[in-house]
Amino acid sequence: MLMGEFEHNLDTKGRISMPAKLRKDMGEIFVLTKGLDGCLFAFSKEEWLNFETKLKALPLSDKNARNFVRFFLSGATECEIDKQGRFLIPGNLRIAAKLEKEAVIIGVGTRLEIWDKALWEKKDEEISADEIAENMTMLGI
Repeated sequence: MLMGEFEHNLDTKGRISMPAKLRKDMGEIFVLTKGLDGCLFAFSKEEWLNFETKLKALPLSDKNARNFVRFFLSGATECEIDKQGRFLIPGNLRIAAKLEKEAVIIGVGTRLEIWDKALWEKKDEEISADEIAENMTMLGI
């Protein structure tokens, strides 16, 4: 399971280090795409195939489904971890997530989220433990 919070800087070429604790679960090659809430999503190859299967099952006749598929697949790219443990975040994805220098990589179970540090700090402050606790029953937890 992917979990934890890790701060890293992007270098001038747009590369960032994959936290050592996450490398085994992510594999040497993984898929990076636009995420929700202003971050990027990173999936291991296995988890990407699971996600892709769900996307393929969405009805083409539904406009929202088509937009959902477009959103995730249009920016998706395979990333490879180099010998120094880094991977390149393509320019279009850096722009989408407003990544410039400081970033935070968080594990959220089946995927990673890559955030601009300032945006993550703002989002993290918005997350209310009390609200989460109130909604846990509705989520079946």
